[in-house]
Amino acid sequence: MSDGRGAPVRPAVRVTVAQLQVGTDRAANVEVARDAVREAARVRADVVVLPEYASAFDPRGVGPDLAEPLDGPFVTALREEAARGGVAVLAGTTLPGTTLTGTTPTGQDGDGAARAVNAVVGVAADGSLAGVYRKVHLYDAFGQRESDRFVAGPADAPPLVLDVAGLRFGVMTCYDLRFPESARRLVDAGAHVLVVPAAWAPGPHKAMHWRTLAAARAIENTAAVVAVGQAGRGVVGRSLVVGPDGVVGLELDETPQVRTVDLDAAALTAVRERNPSLANRRYTVVPRT
Repeated sequence: MSDGRGAPVRPAVRVTVAQLQVGTDRAANVEVARDAVREAARVRADVVVLPEYASAFDPRGVGPDLAEPLDGPFVTALREEAARGGVAVLAGTTLPGTTLTGTTPTGQDGDGAARAVNAVVGVAADGSLAGVYRKVHLYDAFGQRESDRFVAGPADAPPLVLDVAGLRFGVMTCYDLRFPESARRLVDAGAHVLVVPAAWAPGPHKAMHWRTLAAARAIENTAAVVAVGQAGRGVVGRSLVVGPDGVVGLELDETPQVRTVDLDAAALTAVRERNPSLANRRYTVVPRT
């Protein structure tokens, strides 16, 4: 793993980590996101990863009031900048609530309360919408109740895995990191890199959990992990990139910043050859529906 200076040397894949700080002003957040994608294009990155809730964040809780559809200003801006710069984008956003089939924009569940969808959008380097991951594990822990404001994505939905410059990037988000079967399902779908946009909440030992879990997901899956946290009030930041051998190659502090690294595809293959734990396992992952 290198620090992304100069042009990427193939078969390396260049990844920009955009640890952003955003608020409730969605128009301002669009410009922050545009700047991050432009910076990724400037350094000739293949893909840029933005945090969870990159479209809008309120440390008191994100809900339906901050949601916007896939054809709204945030995703539209990502698609425009991706196409302009030739760089793929993975970014957290909040979508209006839907039924589990995604066909009716009801925004409500059985108790009549409005709900949104915590999602990660994937945009290809040509600006096309490559896919959407709807967060499966809602953060109902450590005194929080994300399910009061969000509808969980279906556990049996097809995994979101994007092909970027010869590597496959599998997507989950934030609290999903605590569930090793989420990462393993992505690896079963062919992922070489696990991407984790997050707005990781602070608290006793929480930053340690974030780092430890990211490294564990890398080691047990012999996969690189790109864990991108949001910066600012109510979150810990501390984005990191972990190699498939568990070595942390990039680690940020709590402040907003954009950094770029190169992932070596050949090194990942070598790690999997030395440590064939994926081939040696005796269990498969089956979603609970």
